[in-house]
Order: sequence, then C-alpha cells, then structure tokens
Amino acid sequence: QVQLVESGGGLVQAGGSLRLSCAASGRTLSSNAMGWFRQASGKEREIVAAINWNGGDTYYADSVKGRFTISREHAKNTVYLQMNSLRPEDTAVYYCAARWGEATYAPAYTPAEYFYWGQGTQVTVSS
Repeated sequence: QVQLVESGGGLVQAGGSLRLSCAASGRTLSSNAMGWFRQASGKEREIVAAINWNGGDTYYADSVKGRFTISREHAKNTVYLQMNSLRPEDTAVYYCAARWGEATYAPAYTPAEYFYWGQGTQVTVSS
C-alpha cells in the first residue's frame, strides 16, 4: 500500500509563489509516473502536471505552462510542484497522484489512469 501526503499549500497573493510537496511512503515509486491534479469548487478534477519515472518527460496543462514546474527526487520518494506567478483562477485543492501497475512509467493525463491519491492541499490565491 502507498500513502501520499501533500504539503505546502496555503494562502498567497496573486503573483506570488508556492511549492507543493508530495511525499510517498509504503513503497518506492521510482518506476512510476506521477501527477498533480486540482479541483476547484464546483468543477471537475483536472490535470495540472505529470512527470515520468525518471523526470525526463513532463506534461503541463496549457493554463499553467510556463508558470508551474513539476519535479521529483527519487532519494526522498517525493514529487514537487513549483508554482510561480499564481493567479486567482489557480485556487483549488491540489492532489498528488501516482500510477501503479505494468507500463506506468509514462505520464498520464486523466484521473482514471492514476491509482494512488493524496488527501489534497488547499491553494488559495487572492487578487
């Protein structure tokens, strides 16, 4: 069993930055792609960014491209999301997720393709 714990959320003014962390325990995820999703109030969960098993391939939603950076550190079994130039429309609960199973080393873009999920961390951007 894998547990994912997000941290780093909070309240920030527009234009500010936050760094989210997702620490995994229970099993190493060095062979698995991971992703960050977000869900704003009244909206569906959407992909923000994803990263492959070794960090060499990343994906970003158009809305965050150029502002957010996903990275991972195998030694700490941790994935990060650096968020810069934050906007009020970035306000949401942010979730970390991990793929699991055969051939899950590549990034994926829909919630159904991820097996393990964290509990979420709130990010609020004030205008």
